[in-house]
Amino acid sequence: MSNGIKQSEALKLPAAPVVQVGDGQHELWTGEYFNEGVGGQGGLFDKLNEECGVFGVYGHPDASSLCYYGLHALQHRGQESAGICTVEDGKFNYYRGMGLAKEVFTNENLSPLTGSTAIAHVRYSTAGESKLANAQPLVFKYREGDLAIATNGNLDNANIIKRELERKGSIFQTTSDTEVMAHLIARSEHDDIVDAVKDAMNQVIGGFAFLIVTKDKLIAALDPNGLRPFMIGRLGDAYLFASESCAFDAVGATYFRDVQPGEIIVIDRDGFRSERFTESGRRAICAMEYIYFARPDSDIDTVNIHSARKRMGKKLAMEAFVDADIVTGVPDSSISAAIGYAEQTGIPYELGLIKNRYTGRTFIIPSQELREQGVKMKLSAVRKVVEGKRVVMIDDSIVRGTTSLRIVNLLREAGATEVHVRISSPPFMNPCYYGIDTPDRKELIAAMNSIEEIRKAINADSLHFLTKEGLLDSIGQGSAGAESGYCTACFDNTYPTEIVDVTKVGCACD
Repeated sequence: MSNGIKQSEALKLPAAPVVQVGDGQHELWTGEYFNEGVGGQGGLFDKLNEECGVFGVYGHPDASSLCYYGLHALQHRGQESAGICTVEDGKFNYYRGMGLAKEVFTNENLSPLTGSTAIAHVRYSTAGESKLANAQPLVFKYREGDLAIATNGNLDNANIIKRELERKGSIFQTTSDTEVMAHLIARSEHDDIVDAVKDAMNQVIGGFAFLIVTKDKLIAALDPNGLRPFMIGRLGDAYLFASESCAFDAVGATYFRDVQPGEIIVIDRDGFRSERFTESGRRAICAMEYIYFARPDSDIDTVNIHSARKRMGKKLAMEAFVDADIVTGVPDSSISAAIGYAEQTGIPYELGLIKNRYTGRTFIIPSQELREQGVKMKLSAVRKVVEGKRVVMIDDSIVRGTTSLRIVNLLREAGATEVHVRISSPPFMNPCYYGIDTPDRKELIAAMNSIEEIRKAINADSLHFLTKEGLLDSIGQGSAGAESGYCTACFDNTYPTEIVDVTKVGCACD
């Protein structure tokens, strides 16, 4: 499936505008598609990206249909590929494809996916060539029968393990961490699949949520720190698993409980049982799930995402009030925080920015003037709302700074007299090694610049980031530091695990 015209296949464009980041200048468009953004990782917008979402079903006759709707609910966690694998009487049926779930699956390819057990996956859209080989679930031949695996997260030591396995004769077909896990399971001295999975889990380091299906079992496991969200639902007698609770709502299921750090859950004909593959480490749920990644209608660790984001906005108002005429949020994840800021200050909340949800990647346009206009394809300012107004613009994060600069300038072009930027997270200063797609530290504007330098770089009248204490208080844990139960390494450089491979930033899917 084509995603657009490659640079090499299109007309050569004039040089792209540049923005100052740290000591260097970066083009606003440097990817293979003109709206791809710096590094090609964030579409037009320089945002962080969650890598994937998983969904699983055991004991329901319409397992594949439930997975289909579950993937729709988790689509925000990945748009590169989608896949479903079902098991019926020991036979594996699976289909994977590139694109959104609604583009991948039709009645024709969904109907053969019969069986009451299934796992499913959506994968984040990366730059460059799409790789169907990396689409999940991955299905393998195993000495005890077929084995399918779907993963959300990242194994920090996957490259180290892979090189060791290759020296011992293993041949890898993908670049996915998930295949590393399959090789570890296959090479285990344990014949029992549950013991083999435990053995494999104890050899990997990182943040991960695994769903594994065999001919007669569904196995779920979460990393020892609980970095990735992972929860259990019920639908009648069936058990469901999902990266977010909104997926349960989509299929009429009810939330049961979260998978616990270091826990392995096995469901088969003998029922549901919980075991441990290791002791829990420091509880460290990814704070960015609450700030940005999760859907507002999801609950993670019993905390509602919309409510937490509203509290972040209120806390921002307490920390950095500014006299203004309107408050607006950058769609979509910042809307809740903007509402909270407006409620706390009494400044009216307005839809000053509108997001176009139907653009996707677009082809190269052979003129700089039209290329500049293309920036406005995905986001536009409402002139009649912001014209002549002092605007408080709420956003959830600043990564390289290119997005904030574009949006501030959109508001100014629409007639805003002042633009005050308020960020509902602390400065993002460190890369993530647990499944979030982040650039190198030297490309993070907050790591290389002061707040005042960032303010100037994004052309704002004022700038304030939410403090870490304000963030933790908003989620509901106060300023408990390392004992808060959340991973804030991207803000404070305190990683909950040993980082053994500093090059392994991003996703288990790549």
